[in-house]
Amino acid sequence: MITGQTLDALKSALGPKGWSTDPEDMAAHTRDWRGRWQGETPILLKPASTAETAEAVRICAEAGTAITPQGGNTGLVGGSIPQGEVLISMARMKQVREVDTANDSLTVEAGCILETVQTLAAENDRLFPLSLGSQGSATIGGLISTNAGGVHVLRYGMMRDLVLGIEAVLPDGRIWNGLRGLRKDNSGYDLKQIFIGAEGTLGIVTAATLKLFPRPSEMTVAFAGIPSPSAAVELLGIAKAASGGTLSALEIIPRNALDLVLRHIPGSRDPLAASHPWYVLLEIGAGRMGEGRAAMEAALETGLERGLVEDAVIAESEAQAQALWQLREPIAEAEKAHGKAAKHDVSIPVSKIAAFIADGTRVAERMLDSAEVIAFGHVGDGNVHFNVMQKAEGAGEDFVAACRPVTEAIYDLVQTYGGSIAAEHGVGTLKSGDLARHRPLEVEMMKSIKSALDPRGIMNPRVLIPNG
Repeated sequence: MITGQTLDALKSALGPKGWSTDPEDMAAHTRDWRGRWQGETPILLKPASTAETAEAVRICAEAGTAITPQGGNTGLVGGSIPQGEVLISMARMKQVREVDTANDSLTVEAGCILETVQTLAAENDRLFPLSLGSQGSATIGGLISTNAGGVHVLRYGMMRDLVLGIEAVLPDGRIWNGLRGLRKDNSGYDLKQIFIGAEGTLGIVTAATLKLFPRPSEMTVAFAGIPSPSAAVELLGIAKAASGGTLSALEIIPRNALDLVLRHIPGSRDPLAASHPWYVLLEIGAGRMGEGRAAMEAALETGLERGLVEDAVIAESEAQAQALWQLREPIAEAEKAHGKAAKHDVSIPVSKIAAFIADGTRVAERMLDSAEVIAFGHVGDGNVHFNVMQKAEGAGEDFVAACRPVTEAIYDLVQTYGGSIAAEHGVGTLKSGDLARHRPLEVEMMKSIKSALDPRGIMNPRVLIPNG
């Protein structure tokens, strides 16, 4: 519960533009885009600066009032949907504080949209490599808090690898300025890392200094039909060798996922003449014109010779490359159009991906007759989106509920394969119980860290750590 006195203090601290209790205004912030979580909040706070954020947190801390921080609200595990807590949206904090091309870094506030950061980097002849389907609305603060991945982890790493420094408001309202553009800093614990992937449970990220990279002179994209996931894994090794380490993405797509995209995404077109059971999308970014194309042709030629590739097409223009990516990026949107599904964002050692997909599919289809598996994702880094949907269109929450035993069996299988039940989407409220079941000691250690920084437990309770 929040008292009238606390509400008045928050309104006074943030001014008329910094808060809202209008149900229509709050509606977009209290429901996730999949429509799975419906939340509520007594007030939506919209600070415009780090100082305002700190003052709002200080007021809540003194009153013992719980807080849910929110970025672009593109999360998939319920981590930014309030259930009665004060909601703090970082959407107004979108200033670019510094671009330092000599240091290959830029500093932006937490509300900056990922696509804006990508464009800003390009305008300065640099690359910010994080790329994912929600980049037009996902914010830097949210991406840091969930340690987002995307399609280029193979070459550039997760968000954790792309952050040089952060600024954060601690649970008591103090401001920690760790905005250091350093690649070497051996002065004790790397404190920024405890906030990256913490999903707002240890404080609120308000700004970040991000790594930039040289822009590739040439981006070569190809789409190939393949016989199996094991062929994708073998082709990965071939493409990495042929490209000299400049392979930036290798995505696997099953035929049923491609069919959903062709059916539900306007403008999509099958680029190959015949149907294939599986597909891969490859991208190589080269420093010199012609090198990427030559490496791609060499990789595909070797794949054809070894029976790993059945047919392939290489994009001849940027428009064609974007069209090929449009067969991969909107898979989640196409699934949503088909109906609700049980989503499993898991990570498996690359060498075991094919066996896991085969075993997981057998488990799911044996346990639920109406189930059909769509397994797609990032072969290069071992991240498989192992989703269980209903064969018939129009599945609702009852189907998701019926899949709960299937989910538990899949997560048990993930553990058998030495994997993780949370690869790039985070834990949120969706997986907090599963995490505690599979990694009890690690959850206990996280609880200790949270108790030290947030002794009153006001920061994003229920998220990541059960009863956290």
